[in-house]
Amino acid sequence: MRLRLYHHPDGTRVAYREEGTGPAIALLHSAMLSHKEFEPVVEHLSDRYRLVLPDLPLHGDSEDRPRHPYTPDWFVDVMSGFCSEVCGPRPLVGGHGLGAEIALRATIAHALEPAKLVVMPTNLHRPSERRRARGAWRIVAQGGVVPGIDRLLAHGARAVFRPEHGRKLSARGVPEARDLVRHAFADVGGNGNLARSWAAFARHWPNEPWRDLLDRYRDIHVPVLLLWADDDQLHPLVGAEEALDLLPDGQLRVLSGTGYLIAYDDPVGVARELAAFCA
Repeated sequence: MRLRLYHHPDGTRVAYREEGTGPAIALLHSAMLSHKEFEPVVEHLSDRYRLVLPDLPLHGDSEDRPRHPYTPDWFVDVMSGFCSEVCGPRPLVGGHGLGAEIALRATIAHALEPAKLVVMPTNLHRPSERRRARGAWRIVAQGGVVPGIDRLLAHGARAVFRPEHGRKLSARGVPEARDLVRHAFADVGGNGNLARSWAAFARHWPNEPWRDLLDRYRDIHVPVLLLWADDDQLHPLVGAEEALDLLPDGQLRVLSGTGYLIAYDDPVGVARELAAFCA
């Protein structure tokens, strides 16, 4: 896949890979990972679509300098600009986890007007299934603003998120998931700038459930595919089922035997559903 850079007007750099020809589909990965989360589906779609796989800011080869605010509105602005410039004014957009939330926020704010939107497992309007762990992470991450502690936290993150953690995120124990986590944390150790940036993210990103989304589903007037895993312990199917009842133009597809890393557990199924929906 070809590596390219998008330069946002505020100086933010978003690295992305692309492969294939045809209508562009941008796929936004989840928190703590990288564009490689969606690599398994590329070979199954690149003959019909141009797959655009960005590294979100704070991830992979993209922006990690602490001079940015890393607020939800900032992420919306940057990634909306990215999708519009790289994929066109009415792009096909999909996301998982953090990427899905950014895409939803951008669509609701009319910063992004996708032709179609694919939402893979994310919290939606429901509280996190690991609230205590997430709260503890936020407290620890905010320590990254302290000189000296920033580098220590960066080393600690790499020690905690070992490659074997990737297999635990896969319902099928896919061995390649280890490489996904290894790549995501390859340059984290000792990166004080990245630790300070994650501290800003932890400070500004909402920790409470996005309850307002329950009233905003009806404002999403583009076709939405809820593409869910049936064995994702972090994002139960009930959230997607509740959202489906409120979306004006939504449909739900569930891939059996898949977990958090849905694209690794069933790349053929994910590609099939994306192709059928985006056709």
